[in-house]
Amino acid sequence: MFAVTGMGGIGKTALAVETAHQACSRDWFPGGTLFVDLRGYDDDPATADQAVLALLDALGVHGPDLPSSAARQYDAYRQLLSERQHRMLLILDNASDPAQFLPLLPGTDRHRVLITTRDRPDALSGVRLIDLETLPADDSAALITRALHDADDRDDRPAREPDALRELTSLCGHLPLALQIAAAMLRRRRTRGIASLVTEIKHAGDTLAALDHGTRSTDQYGRSLVLRPVLETSYRRLPPDQARLLRLLALAPGTESGTDAVAVLADLGTEATVSLLEDLAATCLVTPVRAAESPDGGVRWRLHDLVRVFGVGVVAGDAGLVEEGEAARGRVLAFYYAWADAADDWLRWLPGRPVPGRFGGRGEALGWLDGERAGLVAAVGWAERERFAGTAVRLAVCLGEYLYWRRHFDDWVVVGRAALEAAGRLGDRTDEANAWIGLGNALRGAGRVAEAIEAHTRSRDLLQATGDRHREAVAWACLGIALLEAGRVTEAVEANIRARDLYQVVGDRHREAMAWDSLGITLLEAGRVAEAVQAHTRSRDLLQAAGDRHREAMAWHNLGITLREAGRVAEAVEGYGKALEVYREFEDWYRTGDVLHSLALVHKSEGRPAEARACWLQAADAYTQAGDTPKADQARTWAEEQE
Repeated sequence: MFAVTGMGGIGKTALAVETAHQACSRDWFPGGTLFVDLRGYDDDPATADQAVLALLDALGVHGPDLPSSAARQYDAYRQLLSERQHRMLLILDNASDPAQFLPLLPGTDRHRVLITTRDRPDALSGVRLIDLETLPADDSAALITRALHDADDRDDRPAREPDALRELTSLCGHLPLALQIAAAMLRRRRTRGIASLVTEIKHAGDTLAALDHGTRSTDQYGRSLVLRPVLETSYRRLPPDQARLLRLLALAPGTESGTDAVAVLADLGTEATVSLLEDLAATCLVTPVRAAESPDGGVRWRLHDLVRVFGVGVVAGDAGLVEEGEAARGRVLAFYYAWADAADDWLRWLPGRPVPGRFGGRGEALGWLDGERAGLVAAVGWAERERFAGTAVRLAVCLGEYLYWRRHFDDWVVVGRAALEAAGRLGDRTDEANAWIGLGNALRGAGRVAEAIEAHTRSRDLLQATGDRHREAVAWACLGIALLEAGRVTEAVEANIRARDLYQVVGDRHREAMAWDSLGITLLEAGRVAEAVQAHTRSRDLLQAAGDRHREAMAWHNLGITLREAGRVAEAVEGYGKALEVYREFEDWYRTGDVLHSLALVHKSEGRPAEARACWLQAADAYTQAGDTPKADQARTWAEEQE
C-alpha cells in the first residue's frame, strides 16, 4: 500500500492518475484500475459505506445483485477482489481519515492500493509514504509553457517573456494548482503578455485573490480551479491550538523559522511547540527542513508562500487575531534582538574583555546568524510599525558587522533603509545618524559608491550638529573609505586624518588604529608610500596592543601590500603570512582569498608561475567558501594563465 501525501493543490491526484495510466500501459495491472474520490476535504466527505457502493458498481454489482446490508456489501467486495486472478490497482483519492479507506482495503496481497491524502497516515503500518513537494523552477515554467502550447501551439509568450514567466511561477509558489490557474488565465487573455498577469497579481497584493478571481476553468477531472477553498478546508479541520500556530507562523519573518523562534512566536514551551509543529507537518501545511548546522537540533520549519498568504488573510479579517499577531511579532522581535546582540558581541569580542554570553563562541554565534538571517532581515522590516520601530533600529545595528563579514550587502541595504526610516519617524537624530552610517557602508559594499558618500555625508553633518565627536569620527572614517573608492583621493586622505584626530581626542585607541589603517591605504593610493608604511605599522602596533587579532590581520595584509610597493618583498610576504594565519583561524574566507591573491602576485612578479598558480587556486577555493563566485572564477582564470 502506498500513500501520496502533500498539501492541497500539490498534484497528488494528477500524479496518481498518471501513474495508473503508465502502469496499465506497461501491463502491470492486467485486472484494471478502480478509482474512487473520497472527497475527504469537502464539506460532505464520502464514507467508506458510500465508497464501497461505487466500487461494487465499477465491479459490475448493482441493482438487484447488490447486497442489502453494508456488512454483506463489504463481504461481496472483498470476495470479488480475492477471486480476481489478475492484479488490480485501487486508487483511493482524497482521503482525510483512515476510517474512509481502511474498510476498503482488498484483504489480499495480490492487488495494490494507492491513497492520496493531505494528512500523513503515520499511525498505519505497512504504508509506504510518498511526500510531494512543490515543483522546481524549471518544471514550473515547463508546466505553464506546455499548458499554453496544448491550447495553441503558436503561443510563443513563454519564449518571448522568460523572465516574466519565471516571476509568475515564483508568485504561484511553484504549486501545480496555482500554476494551472495561471495558465488558464493566460489562455483566456491571449492578446496580453505574461508580464501583464504578473503586474496584476502584484497590484492585487494577494496572490490567492488574484488567481481565484481570474479564472472559471476546471481541470481534467472536472474540478474547479480555485485555491482559497482548498486551503480553507485544510485550515478548518485543524484543532484550535494547531490553527493558532499556523496563523502565527504566517506572520513570522522569513520563509523558515527555527524551533526556538516559533516557540517565542507562540508563547509556548519548546516541547509543546515541537509537538504542534509535528502535527501541522503531518497535515502537510508545514514542512520540516533539515539543516544540520542549525542550533535547534537540525530542524527548521517552512510555510509555503500561498499558505502564508492565506494565514495573513485570516488574521487580517479579525481584530482580535490582529492584536494576537502583533503581540507575537513583538515577542519575536525582542527575541531576535537579544540573540543578535549577543552574537554581535562575539563578532566584536577581544581577548581580555568579558566573555559574551548565550553562545559558546564566535563560530556558534555565526552559525545562529546564518540560520536566522532571512528572519532577522525581515524582522527589521517591521520597523514600519511604530510599536516596533525602536527595537528594529537596534536590531539593524546588531546585524551590521555580521552582514559585512558574510558580505550580504543587498540584505544590509534593506536593513539600513528600514532602520533609517524608523529612526526618522522616532525623531532620534543619533539613531538616524547611525542608520545613515550603516546604510552608507552597505551601499559601498554593494558597489553604489556615490550613494554611500551621500549617506556618510548626511551622517557626519547630523553628528556635527549633535556634538557627538566620537560618532562623528566614525562617520569621517566611513566617508574616507567611500571617497577613496570613488577615486577622490585627496578628499579621502583629509577625511581619514579627521577621523584619526577625533579618535585621538576622545581617547579611542582601538578605532584610532583602524583609522591609521585606512589612512595608510589612502596614502598609498596618493603615491605617498613611505608615509603609508608608517601608517600601517602604527595601526598594527595599536591593534596588537588592543588584542584585536582579526583587524591586526587586516593591518598586516595592508602593510604587506605597501611594503611590496616599496620594494621590500621579503617583509611583504612575512606580513601576508601573518594575515593568512589569522584569517584562516577566524574562517574569514573572503579575506583569506584576498591575501592569497596578494601572494600570487608576488610569486608571479618574482618569476614563480607554479607557486602563483597554487595560490590563485587556493584563493578560488576561499572565495567559493565565502560565496563570491565571480572572484573565484577570476582567480581560476589567473591560475590557468600560469600554465
